[in-house]
Amino acid sequence: MKRFLFIFLSTVIVGGVFYMGMDYQMRLRERSAIVFDIKPFIIFTSIFSIFMGMLLRLPKLIIEIKDKKRWSIDWVKVLVIGIPSIYIAMIRLLAIVYGKNLLFFNEVMLLGDFTFTYIAGVIFGYVLLDSLKSNDSSNDK
Repeated sequence: MKRFLFIFLSTVIVGGVFYMGMDYQMRLRERSAIVFDIKPFIIFTSIFSIFMGMLLRLPKLIIEIKDKKRWSIDWVKVLVIGIPSIYIAMIRLLAIVYGKNLLFFNEVMLLGDFTFTYIAGVIFGYVLLDSLKSNDSSNDK
């Protein structure tokens, strides 16, 4: 019963944060269209997607932390999955700062919507917390 309540409350919290974040994102999009400044919308979209990915992984991480083991970082996972996904998640923000001559910028812009970059941000946030691993495991790969 305790596990059920933990999972249920975690789901309610994640759902609530997601709803509030998407509502705020919609308001930012409308405001950006009115004042012709898309920077706050792009910044929020990039950061919120990463936050949501971390929030999705957080309940399992809390359960793992309760085991009180020593922790390390799986650098291979961060380098192979994390770095490309954060680059894609932040490519619109990087284009504002550094210009549009970025690797894969045209391909991402051809997709049009923010869905691709949003999913990449969720993947990065999840992988960031998932790359934390306990040293007690005997499966060193």
